[in-house]
Amino acid sequence: MATTYVLLMRGINVGGRKMPMAQLRTLMEGLGHTDVRTYVQSGNAVFTTGSDEGAEALARELEDAIEGEFGYRTACLVLAGDYLRAVADACPFPAAELEGKQLHATFLGRQPEPERFAGIDAEALLPEEYRVGERVLYLYTPDGLGRSKLAEAVHRPAVLKGIDWTSRNWNTVTKLLDMAGA
Repeated sequence: MATTYVLLMRGINVGGRKMPMAQLRTLMEGLGHTDVRTYVQSGNAVFTTGSDEGAEALARELEDAIEGEFGYRTACLVLAGDYLRAVADACPFPAAELEGKQLHATFLGRQPEPERFAGIDAEALLPEEYRVGERVLYLYTPDGLGRSKLAEAVHRPAVLKGIDWTSRNWNTVTKLLDMAGA
């Protein structure tokens, strides 16, 4: 039975790390994945596969193939469509009432230990807020992520060292949900 997955990559088409989306689609199809679709130029893809390897094995396969094709390695987070739906459903902020740029999801390769967040002074960052979910951080940044002190605090190495991660604004999250049919 085919399963729908979402691929998220970090740092694509910035800083000299070029990856044409048409070439990524061809690469993924060459690995046997079907219904491969990309969204914007920043490393988002939705695909189906009959493989029963699971998300983590698919991520490693894609990392290896991307390195071979494009000459650099990038962390790939592969999320099952139903996981992405669960992330959206569990959002602790009123997503329907906010602009997409105000709400972000930082997807994590594994669940962080709670003590990683002990050094973050949440009150000093208000009105920005964050919540930890299941392999995701929800970030509410009223003025966007670009100048966010919260994003700087939660994305620093002391918090996320050793964890693959990438962030998407809520508009992208909902678009990928639609594309995945989740």
